[in-house]
Amino acid sequence: MSENTEKRDPVEEKIKKLKAEDFKKALKVFREKLNQEYVTYLNSCVHCGLCADSCHYYLSQKDIQSLPAYKLSLATGVFKKYWSFMGRNVSWWTGAKKLDHKMVREWVDSLFGRCTLCGRCSLNCTVGINIHYIIRAARSALVSLGLVPPGLQSTVDTALAKGNNMGIPKEDWIETVEWLEEELQEEVGDKKARLPLDEKGARLFYTVNPREPMFFPLSIVAAGKIFYAAGESWTFSSDNYDVTNYGLYSGDDKAAGIMSQRLVESRNTLGCETLVLAECGHGFNSNRWEAPEWLTKKYGFEVRSILEIIADYIREGRIQLEPLRNPEPVTLHDPCNLVRLGGIVEEQRFILEHAASHFVEMHPNREKNYCCGGGGGQLAMTRFAQRRLEAGKIKADQIRSTGAKIVAAPCHNCIDQLLELNKHYKLGVQVKTVSEIAADALVLRKGKKG
Repeated sequence: MSENTEKRDPVEEKIKKLKAEDFKKALKVFREKLNQEYVTYLNSCVHCGLCADSCHYYLSQKDIQSLPAYKLSLATGVFKKYWSFMGRNVSWWTGAKKLDHKMVREWVDSLFGRCTLCGRCSLNCTVGINIHYIIRAARSALVSLGLVPPGLQSTVDTALAKGNNMGIPKEDWIETVEWLEEELQEEVGDKKARLPLDEKGARLFYTVNPREPMFFPLSIVAAGKIFYAAGESWTFSSDNYDVTNYGLYSGDDKAAGIMSQRLVESRNTLGCETLVLAECGHGFNSNRWEAPEWLTKKYGFEVRSILEIIADYIREGRIQLEPLRNPEPVTLHDPCNLVRLGGIVEEQRFILEHAASHFVEMHPNREKNYCCGGGGGQLAMTRFAQRRLEAGKIKADQIRSTGAKIVAAPCHNCIDQLLELNKHYKLGVQVKTVSEIAADALVLRKGKKG
């Protein structure tokens, strides 16, 4: 098991109790996730090994269990055993593997504990296998067995029960917004500046990561300052405002669909034109691209990242930025779900080029950038924490080589991981959202602070 396994590990206790009917249920779920396209993928790996250099886990640890091809083989082996003629009859030759207690144990350790679903291996696969999707399909089978690692499952459960993954009561959220509105008014020197709640008919419905009101309130003030400067019509919701969706990471499509539907319902109730997603990589991928699949219907409204909104403000002249207000060198971390899997690539660069005096890229960057190690639910799975920090060395080395003093990270999952890497590897940098850097560079109307 993992490096932090306790004597009475709840995951191990569940594995020991699995019966034949449980494995049948898991196999049914796994098979239902695989259409003909993915079945083709399962028979396409040529074992070239070139995916090794794409994975931050393998590069940092050099163990076979971290090879993307090996992780893929855990899923393909099971598929071949039950749905391939050759696999059923000559398992030893095809690499077919039975789904049993041993295999389930390895699925949990490798497919949850050695993968962030970052998609870099899929991008670099010589035959185009969508490796991260197949790994998530296997995670879905583990969901049916109740074998999502406890921290990750707890995060999903809290979001379902409380409406947000931090379990913030509605009255506390409202009180926080009211308090931060006073901070915004002080910041911009205008008592009329607002952080609006439940304003029907506003153009934009803005969602946030619940970690912002809990631990990063300056992110909310920064967004409010930008909307204020742009003269935007926008609003928060007092009920459903959580941009995150850990159902994406656990593999639980039903839970994921419930969470995304809540944002749809708030948008409909408020009558807003556009659903705007805060700086959250997996929140963007979930709610922009995956949710219509989970909900089996198309959106009837626009869904955009806050980065797209800010970039538009700059292009349209609705806000003015002075880069000299951010004089220290700034580099950019590309969140996997936002960039490689989400398609938001240039907007953050456009903003930073206007907001910072010295913007320097990491290498590689854009869709080829390395995962920081915080995705895939890793930050919620404490059993794999040491492994996560070790895998993060690849990102730490990237940051250090830039010489930057500030790391812009348009994702709070990434920010949490980068803050840990900053401390663990003694990088000596500040970590900020792109919105915070843009807000610091804002030039407000004459006579106002900014």
